[in-house]
Amino acid sequence: MRFQVLDILPHGPHPVTGELISVHERLTRVVETAVRAEALGFDSYAVGERHAGEFVSSAPTVLLGALAQATSRILLSTGVTVLSLLDPVRVAEDYATIDQLSGGRLEIVIGKGNEDKHFPMFGLEPARQYEYLTENYELLRLLLRDGPVSWTGTHRPDLDGVVTHPRPFDGPFRIWHGSATSTTAVDLAAKWGDPLFTANALQPRENYLVLIDRYREQCAVHGHEPGYVGSGSGGLFLADTDEEAVAEYRPLYEFMAAKLAAAHAGDTRKGKTMSFTTIEEAVAHGPALVGTPERVAEKIVDYHKSYRHDVQSVSINPNLPYERQQEVLQRFAEEVIPLVQRETTTTLWGPDDPGRAKGLHLP
Repeated sequence: MRFQVLDILPHGPHPVTGELISVHERLTRVVETAVRAEALGFDSYAVGERHAGEFVSSAPTVLLGALAQATSRILLSTGVTVLSLLDPVRVAEDYATIDQLSGGRLEIVIGKGNEDKHFPMFGLEPARQYEYLTENYELLRLLLRDGPVSWTGTHRPDLDGVVTHPRPFDGPFRIWHGSATSTTAVDLAAKWGDPLFTANALQPRENYLVLIDRYREQCAVHGHEPGYVGSGSGGLFLADTDEEAVAEYRPLYEFMAAKLAAAHAGDTRKGKTMSFTTIEEAVAHGPALVGTPERVAEKIVDYHKSYRHDVQSVSINPNLPYERQQEVLQRFAEEVIPLVQRETTTTLWGPDDPGRAKGLHLP
């Protein structure tokens, strides 16, 4: 199995102390953590994209440009590129630039985003978000490949013989499809034989598994071998005992659960609130990775038996003291990853993965 660190850059006051670090410091920590993740042997570092709410991830391409210069080995990615909002021409230009800056260490995950408020900001209709995603992706695929693109669609002006610049480092970079609640992203990935990344963050395992199973079934329908699968997690926290981990992480987890519930009161759609409102429920029945390194490794392996995923993504709560964040990251690399790798294998990003980022050279 491969391992990724994901930061969607939430930036709100601490739920207990009310402390709020500056935006400058929050962004600086992203770069520092990516450098640290690379040194610890993580395979990938991903940043999110949000345009509403308490986040500072509205410019992921700018951040990835900084990461491309600050790192030399680790794969750079997104979680997710909100393609339903974006002009595919600009996406092709921006991400090809990052691909070039990083020396071919880029893959991205696309999706429609888990936020309704960003569509009006861009003059778009929430009800058509999946239309935007599908059309924008199919145009982006063309733009990243060789040859001028002439194209007619529904939601943007036509193109006539367009070639975007710069070109990708060495041919099109790999695009994953982020999946949380809908079959649309799953079916789009299967149609093109692309890999799938399940959110695996807020809901029971069964809700995500039904989409992963559908993905593999639809790949066969379209004549493709099933692609790689990635999985997120419902937060990461490590301590010397399970009891200590639960007690220390409780205020952060349950504050976020209550905050999401209040923000989406009356909204019954899946994926908008946490299905597990207490930390005990999240640890026992949900995707939260909270406990001793041994317990967390055991849980990842148990989920792997269901998902058969190739990459595990983890996120560390930014409201933890910064030194504690770095400690958790190090313990995960040194104590959890070896235990999981004893029980799992994958060809992803290795020499037997011909579709991997062209500048990526991982063992």
